[in-house]
Amino acid sequence: MNLKKVSDGLHKLNTSQIIALGFAGVIFVGGLILWMPFCSAPGQAVTFPDAVFTAATSVCVTGLSTVVMAVQWSPIGKAVILCLIQIGGIGLIALANMIFISLRRKISLKNRRIIKESYNLDEMGGVVAVVRSVVKCVFLAEGIGAVLYAFCFVPEFGIKKGLVHAIFLAVSAFCNAGIDLFGETSLSVYVSNPLVNITTIGLIIVSGLGFIVWWDLWDKFRKVLRKELSPSRVFRVLRLQSKLVLTMTGILVFSGAFLVFIFESGNPSTLKGAPLGTKLMASFFQSVTTRTAGFYTMDQSLLSTPTVIISLLWMFIGGSPMGTAGGVKTTTIAVLILSIAAYLQGKKDVEVYGRRIRESYLRSAMVVAGTSVLILFTMTVLLSAVMPGVDLADVLYEITSAGATVGLSRGLTPQLNVAGKWIVILTMYLGRIGPLTLGTAVVMHVRNRPRSTTHLGEEDIMIG
Repeated sequence: MNLKKVSDGLHKLNTSQIIALGFAGVIFVGGLILWMPFCSAPGQAVTFPDAVFTAATSVCVTGLSTVVMAVQWSPIGKAVILCLIQIGGIGLIALANMIFISLRRKISLKNRRIIKESYNLDEMGGVVAVVRSVVKCVFLAEGIGAVLYAFCFVPEFGIKKGLVHAIFLAVSAFCNAGIDLFGETSLSVYVSNPLVNITTIGLIIVSGLGFIVWWDLWDKFRKVLRKELSPSRVFRVLRLQSKLVLTMTGILVFSGAFLVFIFESGNPSTLKGAPLGTKLMASFFQSVTTRTAGFYTMDQSLLSTPTVIISLLWMFIGGSPMGTAGGVKTTTIAVLILSIAAYLQGKKDVEVYGRRIRESYLRSAMVVAGTSVLILFTMTVLLSAVMPGVDLADVLYEITSAGATVGLSRGLTPQLNVAGKWIVILTMYLGRIGPLTLGTAVVMHVRNRPRSTTHLGEEDIMIG
């Protein structure tokens, strides 16, 4: 009888609630498993808050860590962490349904609707194909990344350890988790290594574009190969989603790299005196990794103040929808900027690339961005309260990194007290499910809500 009540209760949950509870459940179970003695290396006991923190940073593909990953965990613990990263990167909904597909189990209509809403698809048809495509794309990209990393790590560490590093880093980089097994210095020892830098940057950017953009680009590429489409017209015929994502990604990557290069080239603590090639790679790496990857080749506590500010903004923006990145997403910021530009130009509609953006998407963008700012503000106040004496810049960097699921820190994470750890855990959780579930919930609510035929009376107020 009780099981029936639970089943009925779960059946009544909407997609946002299922996603939220699903991620919370995986984090809790993952924390319990990592808390077990067999997951820690000999002589390296772990507390329950640290175990849950590690599970949360893995599932939320963030990368902040209160323990040294390479030292704390046994091979079993590292395998559990890798599985949690993969769950967080692929998505709980897609992974669960992929298991059903593999077992030749029929996916119910409710589950199909959940997939449709979780990926914000327009139609119910083809959702199973979408799941298959997502999983195939993820494993293909991670496989390519692992092979490229192996050329560097196998000669350095040997076949077994080198392959472990290559596979773990490829999965972590593509899923934007920012977790590695190199110790406390992340990828700083490879700051001058072109193969590691380019592979990591490539995995981060590709995964941050989102699967819809992948498929759109692949469709146009096939048409070019079949000579059905001229290469010069590829961008013109892309979907509006792809155009906005590619435009925003290009602007953020190159402008961020340029600004970091300018601000850090004269910084004696980071890039001053380094060869030009190293400066360029480090600048691009910092610009890309702040958009939710979490690896670093420059110590974040040594960055100049302008670079810290740029990094905070880039972390807040994050990657693009239906990918593995976090943040409020590039399309959200693009819609807000276009909306402001349209208002200043006196236009009634928000237009870009010959298309008009629906009003419902403008509202969604405002809700997602506004809610994210509110979460970051609240958590910054709370963490400052439980960690008195800590520099505000370090607190703000920590919370922004956690909320945007980035994983960069200025050294505060290992110093967190118990209350601080739970605050950051909650921030990572809200950052992982917040913008996604809120954006989907608002869009679906606006689409499905019946039009009201009555209007209340208007009254003037002053703005600004």
